[in-house]
Amino acid sequence: MSRSTGLDAPGWRTWTVWTIGVLAYVVAIVNRTSLSSVGVDAAVRFDADASTLSMFAVIQLAVYGGMQIPVGILLDRFGARPIITIGMVLMAIGQGVMAFADVVSIGIVARVLIGAGDAAVFPSVLRVIATWFPQQRAPLLVQLTGIIGQFGQIIAVVPLAALLHATSWTVAFGSLAGLAVLFAILTFAVIRNRPPERASDPVDVSVNTDTGAVRVVRSSADLREGFRESWGHPATRLGFWSHFTTPFAGTAFMLLWGFPFLTAGEGLTPAQASFVMTSFVVFGIVLGPVIGALSSRHPTRRSRWLVLPTVAFQAVMWIIVILWPTAAPVWLLLILMFALATGGPASMIAFDHARTFNPSHRLSTATGIVNGGGFIAALIAILFIGIALDLQGAGTPATYSLDAFRMAFLTQIPLWLVGSVAIIVERARTVRHIGGVGNFPHDRGRGGDG
Repeated sequence: MSRSTGLDAPGWRTWTVWTIGVLAYVVAIVNRTSLSSVGVDAAVRFDADASTLSMFAVIQLAVYGGMQIPVGILLDRFGARPIITIGMVLMAIGQGVMAFADVVSIGIVARVLIGAGDAAVFPSVLRVIATWFPQQRAPLLVQLTGIIGQFGQIIAVVPLAALLHATSWTVAFGSLAGLAVLFAILTFAVIRNRPPERASDPVDVSVNTDTGAVRVVRSSADLREGFRESWGHPATRLGFWSHFTTPFAGTAFMLLWGFPFLTAGEGLTPAQASFVMTSFVVFGIVLGPVIGALSSRHPTRRSRWLVLPTVAFQAVMWIIVILWPTAAPVWLLLILMFALATGGPASMIAFDHARTFNPSHRLSTATGIVNGGGFIAALIAILFIGIALDLQGAGTPATYSLDAFRMAFLTQIPLWLVGSVAIIVERARTVRHIGGVGNFPHDRGRGGDG
């Protein structure tokens, strides 16, 4: 659908709206990963064993995932401005609670609020892109938004940890609450649901919250998608299992268990551990365009040439690190980070499956199903690692050990195996469903998967 000519050359106001939205997304990532480098401190503060500490991340991710469909409905009803503002307020309240929490139950309440607020931000920024920019610019801006947002992980790993150790838990998390309040004010003051040129436009748009795909919404019926029909298509299930299998190892590492493993397990200093974890973000930023280009050039081989090799690369590198006779050298840990960083870009291929094979009237549901795969796997991985540590008697910072972490991270292997088998099965079913690889439809100039 063509946009008004006033949007063909975005002006300063359009770029300002997008900039505030992107910075708000950076803040959301900081809040999401705020326990990544202070997991040991959290375990001490809450006197929590590994399983209990896992619940902070598990519940936060569960709330984030569960809120995706409600957030989409609210965005279609009210627009980006109020939803992103409410999201920032929820995160501010959550971090304010976290700043003074010293018992597990209160900490979990805080993470629930943070997960709910975080869930509102990225879809809202994509909504801003869809309504303020010409459609042909949307794919680039969505990719750029994702790349810039990942710098929030670096802030959570380095400056936040430094602030906590230089001051106190209350000051560090109180500062995050203050930052979220600032951006709640900025987003409400600057962001508008649509540019003035489209103020009277009765047609709205719906944005797939992970792919950036935009479609016109003409009636409420367009928002009621059929879960059974979406799940019934093998390509949707192929996307689900692709997203289930590729990113969970990196998520579990960066969200909770990476820093304790690197410091208490591998014996790195906090500065060295921060450097290793920061490399994950840098590798992901570099790999995103590369994997995207390969996916575009070889659309009928995405599962076999990109998704499954990515899974194998991650599993092999983890096994090498686990079997290393001594503490792994930094260079080997950096290669592990490179392997884990492939998971995020590869997981985006999963949304290509949903977009390629599902009609527009059920695209949002198919995308939501696919997105759920990654959250489910990450929840299981984080929880299993925590349980495995506890079962070995290494559930607290005082008892963490390299051998215990090695055994705990082995719990990821069944997830990779189950997911890989499912990918192979659903790929074959997809090929049969459409009558052969030669019948794959094109997806915006890109073919289907093979």
